[in-house]
Amino acid sequence: MPANTDTANPAPLGLVAFGLTTVLLSLINGGILPSAGESVVLPLALAFGGTCQLFAGILEYKEGNTFGYTAFSSYGAFWWWFGLLLLFAGNGWLSVDGTTVGVTLLLWGLFTAYMWVATFKLNWALWSVFLTLTITFLLLGLGDLGYGTATLGGYVGILTGLLAMYTSSAEVVNWAWDRTVVPIGGMPLSD
Repeated sequence: MPANTDTANPAPLGLVAFGLTTVLLSLINGGILPSAGESVVLPLALAFGGTCQLFAGILEYKEGNTFGYTAFSSYGAFWWWFGLLLLFAGNGWLSVDGTTVGVTLLLWGLFTAYMWVATFKLNWALWSVFLTLTITFLLLGLGDLGYGTATLGGYVGILTGLLAMYTSSAEVVNWAWDRTVVPIGGMPLSD
């Protein structure tokens, strides 16, 4: 029997929207799928990665969850930015400067790093997602700036997305079973 809850937990939706979209893009960044595959990422980024995370963020706001609201709304907006960037650049409506994209990714890495600090008081699963996402953004940003390769960022991004999907599945399965079936771990840093 599923847990008796008054409202649904929006986090699993936000996590799977983020994770699945991240895995697909990271397979391209890692060179596993061809770069032409970005045309498949574009609608996924807008419809699933972006919109579902924004929706989850709004629901987290209603739940009073500042962390969930900030995370899902921000990364949902990231996917909209990325999708629009692909759309506008692909149609010649704007030119994309790799240096500016690199700095943007580094700034997302900075944002993700401070969100990671908050996860020390949440659980190991989220701690792992935000740690690997911080590293992913830093590697991709440095790669776009010419310091190293973005391919490594793609591989870490695959891990990041899979961790997010794992955390989503844990929250859904544990709710459905009304007990811990898929562990997410306790707080990495207790009082």
